[in-house]
Amino acid sequence: MKQAVVGEDTAIGRANVASTPEREAYYRRLTDVSTYALWTVANVIEPWFPRSTSVPMLWRYEELRPLVLESLKLVRPSEAGRRVVALENPTRKGSSACVGWLYSGLQGMSPGESTSAHRHAAAALRFILEGSGAYTVVDGHKVHLKARDFIITPATAWHDHGVSAEGQVCIWQDGLDMLLVNQLEANFYEVHPDIVQPAPYVANDSPGIYGGPGLIPAIEPWSKPYSPLLKYEWNPTYERLVTAAEVWEGTPFDGVIMQYVNPVTGGSVMPTLSAYVQLLRPNQHTKAHRQTGSYVYTVAKGEGCSIIDGQRFDWGEKDVFVVPSWAVHEHVNASASEDAVLFSFTDQPVMRALGLYREQPFDMNGGFQSLDRQNQV
Repeated sequence: MKQAVVGEDTAIGRANVASTPEREAYYRRLTDVSTYALWTVANVIEPWFPRSTSVPMLWRYEELRPLVLESLKLVRPSEAGRRVVALENPTRKGSSACVGWLYSGLQGMSPGESTSAHRHAAAALRFILEGSGAYTVVDGHKVHLKARDFIITPATAWHDHGVSAEGQVCIWQDGLDMLLVNQLEANFYEVHPDIVQPAPYVANDSPGIYGGPGLIPAIEPWSKPYSPLLKYEWNPTYERLVTAAEVWEGTPFDGVIMQYVNPVTGGSVMPTLSAYVQLLRPNQHTKAHRQTGSYVYTVAKGEGCSIIDGQRFDWGEKDVFVVPSWAVHEHVNASASEDAVLFSFTDQPVMRALGLYREQPFDMNGGFQSLDRQNQV
């Protein structure tokens, strides 16, 4: 008896039903009563392995930046709510998906502008690309932002953004899980009744209280499902990477990689989104692997390339590229003297929570190792 072979849909155990006039007539009768025969789609909806409908993609900042700046002249914040040039995967036209069910885009604001306060069931994050004087207010907690800072605006939290009149034009990258939430038919959106939410707390109290090195306040434990640290500043983040690189080799697949965490729980910053920052040493070429979950990368520093499913993408600072679920990928730092740093966010927490996370390292002998890194925390 022929055994099932991964990737072969003629194997025993897979649907392999030839078309006949009688069967086609039967299928039409099923359609008339809003039903269908499972075997006609079984091999598509139950693939041997994850088959992403997204493709690897890179967006160059030098091409996106002029378009973002042009939007500042064309549309007022009061008209658009948020002026964002959204990144859409070319094989997902009309879905608003950057990769998988992750959304991302570049948002611009001029000095003196602000958005209306709002909240939604989707979780959001931001990575600041350029400018000065930007701020975010989350549930009344205001934080000031600088280039390469990482900020979270958790699900259901009131939030708004702006740039002080004394600041410069600011551009940041947005990342949201709203497409996933929409697929689950669980999204809500609400505008603050006062349009501008009050900010009664001392500015930057969140990083001031929770941003210390390995320290959290000795008070009643934080009980919300997201990190109390709303802003992760770039300077200490990069310093931490450099210090770690002096004493730690890192992983063969991602270099010196660190996860932004909830300082209270040690878990991901939000239940559905996690974020990472990784340092690649000069001339480093990581080993290849693949994972379930979708990944959006932003180049925080340096230049190099990533090879994703056999396709090479050369990147420089502020470029954005994506790795679809189960795509084989590896990274290369092109510099012989300077390190490169990648920021990334992913829906990996969802994969882990649902027991769907898998990671498969590439075997240098020409294949993939067994799934020996399932759902590790």
